[in-house]
Amino acid sequence: MKTNKAAFNWERTMKNKFLIYSLLIFGLIGSACSSTKPESKSPTASASAQKFEVKGKVVSVDKAKHEVTIAHEEIKGYMEAMTMPFTLLDDYVYSELKPGSQILATLVVDQGRTWLEDAVVSNADPNQVVRTEDTGVEPAAGAETPDFALVNQDGKKISFKQYRGKALIMTFIYTRCPLPDYCPLMTKNFMTINRELQNKPALRDKTHLLSVTVDPDYDKPNVLRDYGARAASLDNDGFKRWEFATGSPEQIKDVAQFFGLNYWKDDNDKNQVIHGLRTVVITPDGKVAKVYRHNDWKPEDLVKDLENQRN
Repeated sequence: MKTNKAAFNWERTMKNKFLIYSLLIFGLIGSACSSTKPESKSPTASASAQKFEVKGKVVSVDKAKHEVTIAHEEIKGYMEAMTMPFTLLDDYVYSELKPGSQILATLVVDQGRTWLEDAVVSNADPNQVVRTEDTGVEPAAGAETPDFALVNQDGKKISFKQYRGKALIMTFIYTRCPLPDYCPLMTKNFMTINRELQNKPALRDKTHLLSVTVDPDYDKPNVLRDYGARAASLDNDGFKRWEFATGSPEQIKDVAQFFGLNYWKDDNDKNQVIHGLRTVVITPDGKVAKVYRHNDWKPEDLVKDLENQRN
């Protein structure tokens, strides 16, 4: 049995991906084994979807979340080289994926969602040491939230204790995040929540929104205010109900670690941050009510959680 030496010639066209995949995963083992590709679980892309070729090295794998973090080359026409997490729904690929694997895939950008499909994996260099993400330990429901001190978009010092008497809804973002289903989605969800609260005055007056950056070196107060005005359409009154916060790297790390969020600067591109997602509901008496770990939560469900707190 001969190894297909050209299996990872990255300059081959996407048209040959299926052949490469078959040789890598199943081997040239004759007619006794079918070479049919397993059924894909990826969504059906719309006619307006954009597709880009992604090449790079796997940094970490989370099959339960269907997420793979990749240190990728420049995605021509979309994104410069960096390290980012991507959604990969096809379970059959995970048998080959591990830190250090080389991967070639198609990135689909479609109506606010992104995912990888047609992934081809090579483990030609399994001994190469790469960085992986540790799993954060988040607080249990009912845990007391520390009185974290930060600075808001106006440069004003804030602390978590000042929100006592109101439910605090907090999420983590950074303004240069390029993937639509990460930070931009969190901001979009908060916009929906903010809009829903306007129709529920009693609930609105007892709720505060807070977006905390994980990129404090760049996201200074003026940057956050510009982002809030542009991405969230906030005016002066809007910032009274929804603040954007930064602080020293140590202060931000303390807040993130308490809520189980890991993040770090991309070694290849210091303008980018590798991070997970956390959105938190904190009760008016400062206790953790609920932690949403991923990006699949719905704004209407969070609003219902708020209403249930008051009942």
